[in-house]
Amino acid sequence: MLLLLVRHAEAEERDEVQFPVDSERPLTPKGKKIQGRVSRRLERLGYVPSVVLASPWKRAWQTAGILARETGIGKKGRVACPALAADTSLAAIAEAIGPRTGEEIVALVGHEPWMSELASVLLTGSASRLAVQFGKSAVMAIEVDTVGPAAGRLRFFSGPGL
Repeated sequence: MLLLLVRHAEAEERDEVQFPVDSERPLTPKGKKIQGRVSRRLERLGYVPSVVLASPWKRAWQTAGILARETGIGKKGRVACPALAADTSLAAIAEAIGPRTGEEIVALVGHEPWMSELASVLLTGSASRLAVQFGKSAVMAIEVDTVGPAAGRLRFFSGPGL
């Protein structure tokens, strides 16, 4: 299985008046545009997920919607995954992914620092062993046979400008 770890696109700045709850900050128009371009590039390269699991926080949920739309799986392919909005729990993420075939692609859309920690756990077995600069709209592809510590192999890591 191929896991696509995706950090949410650019969101509005923190503003306690406009967005008193941080989880409600939406994407900026620029963030939506960039995420659309990143998602279309994934589709052109054949990286079309069978499901997009996303943090329920607004900016990640919107990013997942763009990814689902632009890769052609539609918004019904987007599923809320609260484990992507919390400290890394490989067990909870594995449960959300569920049983999958070896050829499937599963996209996981979330936040920093959790996406970097998840990547580090999948690749090294430790949340802090690998330092990753996971920019907004960045995508890391990790091949796994099972979702577990140090079970992954890096296929690629790309930012929106690459």
